[in-house]
Amino acid sequence: MKKKNHKKLFIIDTNVLLHDYKCIYNFEENDIIIPIVVLEELDKFKRGNDLINFHAREFTRELDKLSGDMLLTANIPLGENLGNMHIETGKDFSEKVSQSFPERTADHRILAIAEYVCNSNKDKTVVLITKDINLRMKAKSLGIIAQDYENDKVANIDDLYKGIRILEGVNQDLISKLYEIPDGVNAGEFSLEANLKGHQFFILKNNGSSALAHYNPVNKMLCRVIKQTTYGIDPRNAEQTFAIEALLNPDIQLVSLTGKAGTGKTLLALAAALQQHKKYKQIFLARPIVSLANRDLGFLPGDVKDKMDPYMQPLYDNLTVIKHKFSHQSPEFLRINDMMKEEKLVITPLAYIRGRSLSSIFFIVDEAQNLTPHEIKTIITRAGEETKMVFTGDIEQIDSPYLDTASNGLSYLSDKMKNQDIFAHVNLVKGERSFLAELASKLL
Repeated sequence: MKKKNHKKLFIIDTNVLLHDYKCIYNFEENDIIIPIVVLEELDKFKRGNDLINFHAREFTRELDKLSGDMLLTANIPLGENLGNMHIETGKDFSEKVSQSFPERTADHRILAIAEYVCNSNKDKTVVLITKDINLRMKAKSLGIIAQDYENDKVANIDDLYKGIRILEGVNQDLISKLYEIPDGVNAGEFSLEANLKGHQFFILKNNGSSALAHYNPVNKMLCRVIKQTTYGIDPRNAEQTFAIEALLNPDIQLVSLTGKAGTGKTLLALAAALQQHKKYKQIFLARPIVSLANRDLGFLPGDVKDKMDPYMQPLYDNLTVIKHKFSHQSPEFLRINDMMKEEKLVITPLAYIRGRSLSSIFFIVDEAQNLTPHEIKTIITRAGEETKMVFTGDIEQIDSPYLDTASNGLSYLSDKMKNQDIFAHVNLVKGERSFLAELASKLL
């Protein structure tokens, strides 16, 4: 019996490349195989303005740059301390594959190639990497090892950063000092960890006394957080109070807000943007379009605007809530209408932001849990001077079939940025729509 070669063979599915077109560089010294079916599928995605189309085009360019004059059937070096890559052409269906999956779909053709690679490399561990759960189950049914692409997954979703800590039994004198000293109290007096980093929020308690506080990582001070009305919206709980503090704080350029439906994430972000409208050239409120029930925009009637409106309606609903806080003749109400007419306030699908300048913008990305980590990175790296970015979403409500609570961009963002001096994260817990909405969220 041959001894197993320590180098593995990873077969990469199309959805992995569309998720992260540079994933081929993340498998260390192991070798990579791209089934030719994948190139065929990527060809179908190369046209379009969405990030997924960009990824399809970029991987093809990357492949062309790597191969140069070499044949793609040869082993192409991926770089120093990395393995090789080659394209595996189509293979006949074995009797096992034919009997199990008679339809010659793209997935089944990939399985036929994976089975061939396994049989041809008995001395190596062969792993199919795909974000398609069903394809992983099919592969395992054929005796093929199959795994999710986990390079950008959060290590432990149970320990995901919440941004808020509750401290019980805090010295009464320290709580009193927070109320008495506007500039705050040195964090060291609260016996917090010496390596405390990043903007964090605290609920301090001692018997009947309590205080809401914010830790500033720059001056190492804890300052009291007070409730403040923001463009007609009053915070209804501690988490919303912290969210407004982060949204209004000029030292915090990047904010993520998570929480279930009805916790006020988007509403608070929009209210804070309007409150600070003089500081920014524009307010962008965008969301990714994720079609449901296997139907894309082409199934909807009307022109482009008509097709987009159902996806954008929740954003308009939040704007309506704010407008109803004021009379129709008030400056605040009229300002919103004027800003929309002058495109100072823009509500749009995220794909339509591509190519726009993001300098001096208050940029809110709603439903960010439906973005990949690479998409989040692409958006943030386009931020110009004096731009503030806010990402909101519910990591338990993901519409993309290839993302989960650990691999979506919103979880990844809060995990990777938590120790940075320009970032704040708040997880909103309590629903504030109605008792009925809260009950349904818990029980249904």
